[in-house]
Amino acid sequence: MARPLRLEFPGALYHVTSRGDGRKDVYVDDSDRESWLDVLGEACERFNWMVHAYCLMTNHYHVLLETPDGNLSRGMRQLNGVYTQRFNRANGRVGHLFQGRYKAVIVQKDAYLMELARYIVLNPVRARMVRSAREWPWSSYRATAGQKACPAWLSRDWLLAAFARKLSVAENAYRAFVSQGRGQASPWEKLKNQLYLGSDQFVEQMQGLLEPDRDLSEVPLGQKRGTVLPLKEYERLSSGRDEAIVAAYLSGGYTMKEIGAHFGLHYSRVSRLVKGSKAKRKTGTSLFPRSNRGYPERAHDPVAARRMHRDCLPAPHGDHLLTRSGDSSCALARA
Repeated sequence: MARPLRLEFPGALYHVTSRGDGRKDVYVDDSDRESWLDVLGEACERFNWMVHAYCLMTNHYHVLLETPDGNLSRGMRQLNGVYTQRFNRANGRVGHLFQGRYKAVIVQKDAYLMELARYIVLNPVRARMVRSAREWPWSSYRATAGQKACPAWLSRDWLLAAFARKLSVAENAYRAFVSQGRGQASPWEKLKNQLYLGSDQFVEQMQGLLEPDRDLSEVPLGQKRGTVLPLKEYERLSSGRDEAIVAAYLSGGYTMKEIGAHFGLHYSRVSRLVKGSKAKRKTGTSLFPRSNRGYPERAHDPVAARRMHRDCLPAPHGDHLLTRSGDSSCALARA
């Protein structure tokens, strides 16, 4: 049987799974799980991904993610590739970790995002690893339910806004929604053509995108990443070489090898510079001063910029649209 086509376009929503080679475990201990979450966060920052739900099992993982820039395959190369390197290094092994290609199903957002988000966090319950979603620490359930801090790269707002306008009410409703999902039929019974989860009209629209002359550039301005500049422009707009290298990498438009070739450096040197900039951001210092020097805003801080631009949330059951306020990670107001 032929493998399903890879369909990528701005704004696509995917359910992604990737399994261990030979069904072997891809996490030995909790440090491996923490490492995988770190790599996922880095992929979200670099490739402008929006993760709505995730769950780490033992020999595979599930992620429900949106790609405003239509770059799933590039981000997945980093997610699986970088994690494999870190896993092998930490566990003294070599070789492949994941089994072949990852599987990505294109999802109709309005119809299936909520159902899939629930299905994903209930995986450990169905596997009889725990009795409730709350008991499994390696999924998005606790952060979405307000039971732990929400990482910057987890986009829980769209999901919660479907339940209520006030955050505390929405979190309670989400917890009830997940609890009611035990025993529900699998959404994969509705999978079409190995690739789509949506209505017949949605499938027809998606297949239309496979036409070679179809324009795939349209995406809501609130989600679209700023234009990737030529490498010479990053040089011109930077106060130094290292700053230009990091900005070019964070744009998501260039590989480390391409950046290294332009600046006359080995890609390993580029990698060290990028890692150094991440360490500075984690400790509260920034490689980039907060001044307007001509960069696209997103090149400085893709996660923060994504928060600023993603202004509107879906209206909960016919109510008014929710909008972000201040610098909170969630626009929903607490009761």
